[in-house]
Amino acid sequence: MKVVFIGDIVGSVGRKAVKEMMPYVRKKWRPDFIIANGENAAGGRGITKQIAHDLFEQGVHGITMGNHTWDNKDIFDFIDNEPRLVRPANFPEGTPGRGTAVLKADGKELAIINLQGRTFLPPLDCPFQKADELVKQVAKKTKHILVDFHAEATSEKIAMGWHLDGKVSAVVGTHTHVQSHDERILPQGTAYVTDVGMVGPRDGILGMERTAVLQKFKTQLPVRFQVDEGKWHFHAVYLEINSQTGLADRIELIRYYEDQLLME
Repeated sequence: MKVVFIGDIVGSVGRKAVKEMMPYVRKKWRPDFIIANGENAAGGRGITKQIAHDLFEQGVHGITMGNHTWDNKDIFDFIDNEPRLVRPANFPEGTPGRGTAVLKADGKELAIINLQGRTFLPPLDCPFQKADELVKQVAKKTKHILVDFHAEATSEKIAMGWHLDGKVSAVVGTHTHVQSHDERILPQGTAYVTDVGMVGPRDGILGMERTAVLQKFKTQLPVRFQVDEGKWHFHAVYLEINSQTGLADRIELIRYYEDQLLME
């Protein structure tokens, strides 16, 4: 099974990048499933029904979220009726939406689980306990399981990788928007990377317009962050999952710049 996971999509520039890259991604990697983190897709904060629809129309099979899940109120109108959209599963019981989904395409199945870290982020339920609970549940349906761990601390992400090694196909980190080059297959067969990176403005600061971010760091005064404009970069990860064992055979980083794609 071939899977492409696209890093945090940030604003209109990120959405433009996905639209332009999608034909190339399908041609080059021929994925059975394409998953994307969409928690920053609407102006850097949250997602709308229309944006989710557009991503699905462009070929994305499933969308994961994170700490900005609820920033756009539009989500309350559709999250319960969209099974391909998952938010962090360790939100408290009764929270709208779902934290896991089993996607189907061409006779194949892939389970996606979304979890959020607690270090330097709001103190949700324990992601490690929730991971154990959900992996046990979805393993009854499929052995192909991808976990998006949306977390700030690299230590917490690495810990989750080791915690789930041999239990899931892959643990991919999101949230910090900087692609880490520590991709590997752990000893028990789980593919791991600390952060997939982001899709959006390449000359901002984590996708935000850099003047305001610099002002914040230099003065500590309140500022309004806005998504940057300009050319994009595209970060993702390619996975090959063994159809017999459900464990990973390969993990490869994907990194493209707008100019680079035009040249190819």
